[in-house]
Amino acid sequence: MAILERNDTGAVARLTMNAPERLNALSDEMLSALQAELDTLREDTSIRAVILAGQGKAFCAGHDLKQMTAGRQSEDGGKAYFNDLFSRCAKVMMSIQSLPQPVIAQVHGIATAAGCQLVATCDMAVAAEGTRFGVNGVNIGLFCSTPMVALSRNIPRKQAFEMLTTGDFISAERAADLGLVNRVVPETRLEHEANALAELVASKLGAAVKIGKEAFYQQLLMPLDQAYAYTGDVMAQNMLYRDTEEGISAFIEKRPPNWSQ
Repeated sequence: MAILERNDTGAVARLTMNAPERLNALSDEMLSALQAELDTLREDTSIRAVILAGQGKAFCAGHDLKQMTAGRQSEDGGKAYFNDLFSRCAKVMMSIQSLPQPVIAQVHGIATAAGCQLVATCDMAVAAEGTRFGVNGVNIGLFCSTPMVALSRNIPRKQAFEMLTTGDFISAERAADLGLVNRVVPETRLEHEANALAELVASKLGAAVKIGKEAFYQQLLMPLDQAYAYTGDVMAQNMLYRDTEEGISAFIEKRPPNWSQ
């Protein structure tokens, strides 16, 4: 049984973390499987949207604490292992955001610590009612410093700091209010709603979404004047696409576009 399962439906790829007995923890094996699949998807031009889900009663409970404890047995007390672990995890997170295709988290149960980081890292998220979110490492003496990077780029800083320092969970509805997730739906409709969002994104011109996703994250890092200059160049480049010309002509002529991709 694969620890990460991939199922494609049309232009949508569904990745399902499949370690329910460990609450889909980001173990060494899970991180390796995620990285390998993300690397494959990067080159797969047939896929235009990705859904990331979890099998069992939880989306993802964060890092595998048993593996982290075992890592302490080395001569350096685990320093090299921990540095490598957090580096590999960061690479997975950055790979999600640099992926050409938008990635939608389909979240249920709990998303804690690095699992909450995973939700914050995805481009969009749909959560089931009753889902709880937390960066609760502080409760065991480990401040969620790496999850903080994604969380603090998703929600207001005072709310992020409260979550990080108290270890308290927030509800799915509160997560939506803060901007951590896009929408909250009944659990019975979770997969349907995630699929519908992914299919809507996948119906757009893939080349335009790809250039737009990259520009979205790049411009966030820039001062206002640089952001406008950069995105102006991006839009000019986008306007030169053959399929963009066709899309504009189709809109003017009130007909469906005949895109080549």
